[in-house]
Amino acid sequence: MGDISPAAVIAAAQESTGLSDFGGDDWRMALDTLTDALAAEAGLTEFGNVVAQGDLVGSLTRRLQVVDYRRAHPEVAEMRIERPIFIVGQVRTGTTILYELLAQDPDARAPLTWEVDAPCPPPEAATYDIDPRIEDSRQIQEMMTSIIPDLKAMHPIGPLLAQECVRITGMDYKSFIFPTMYRVPSYAQWLLRADMASAYQWHRRFLQHLQSRIPVNRWVVKSPGHIWALDAMMKEYPDARVIQTHRDPLRTIASVSSLACTLRTFAAEPTAIEEVAREWADYVIDGLDRSIDARESGIIPASQVVDVQYQSFAADPIGAVAAAYDRLGLPFTAEADTRMREFLAAQPAHEHGGHHYTFAQTGLDENELRERTARYQEYFGVPDEQLG
Repeated sequence: MGDISPAAVIAAAQESTGLSDFGGDDWRMALDTLTDALAAEAGLTEFGNVVAQGDLVGSLTRRLQVVDYRRAHPEVAEMRIERPIFIVGQVRTGTTILYELLAQDPDARAPLTWEVDAPCPPPEAATYDIDPRIEDSRQIQEMMTSIIPDLKAMHPIGPLLAQECVRITGMDYKSFIFPTMYRVPSYAQWLLRADMASAYQWHRRFLQHLQSRIPVNRWVVKSPGHIWALDAMMKEYPDARVIQTHRDPLRTIASVSSLACTLRTFAAEPTAIEEVAREWADYVIDGLDRSIDARESGIIPASQVVDVQYQSFAADPIGAVAAAYDRLGLPFTAEADTRMREFLAAQPAHEHGGHHYTFAQTGLDENELRERTARYQEYFGVPDEQLG
């Protein structure tokens, strides 16, 4: 059985790399809190313990390697990251396809799955499309989808697709990837109260690492996890341009509950979706309220943010992107337009390969949730949808 105690995780990462410099200790309390929750709440199977151990050790291994490269190449710390674009919408609001579209712009770069999986040494331009780590990443994902056949239908995956920032901040152990993959409510509640500064400092270090051998004009990054930490995000990236996508939050709650319920079967026995939905409804609503607070307090300046309604985006994705570019002062070039249209044309006609879910399956009270989400829907003008 995999040992997921902090001491065992640290020892395994050090042994596999021969390294010991973690680039600071801010991650240690997060690891302690997470491993306590995994042991007490996650209901891990024997295989799940092995999965969790691999997950935790892998995150720390990548951290050690990035820190070691930075020590050997101190010039990386001087690399500038200017006016990155952060997509901060919640699940099922169009963030994934929007992210992939923005990544098609030749003036932009998004961190790809394979380079987040194995960031050392940093990718190089000459081998960026043929790096052997691409195949390694593909094999890992094929293993996951063989165990969770429904995964591909829920979310597009692939080594060459843009990866979410929850995987990056996971190397600081402050990430909502963990409450999505595992039942760890005490950790999630701790995370909602945690100081996220170190996670975004690490995020910057990681992007600097990835661009150390390939110059970057503009980073485009994405994660629903940013919505819970907009203050820390903007403190670390005060010149960031932000795109927040919006959709009926009850659809969001139903979708993320279905996704988390499925993902958790990788490491634990199935959990009733009703339980997962009760947990995630609180998280989602908390995040949406924080996004309003960030606007009202000026944490996100009005000149640096654009809102995209899901229904408008779904009806005309390219038009929505062009409008967002205009709002953010970015040139929408003919080449970007062409590449985005070609990407769209290659996508399946149905959303996420046919991920089917309904709000009714959550067992939640629609009227109660409408009251709790009224502030968000009114503030951003988000309409109700037919739920089913």
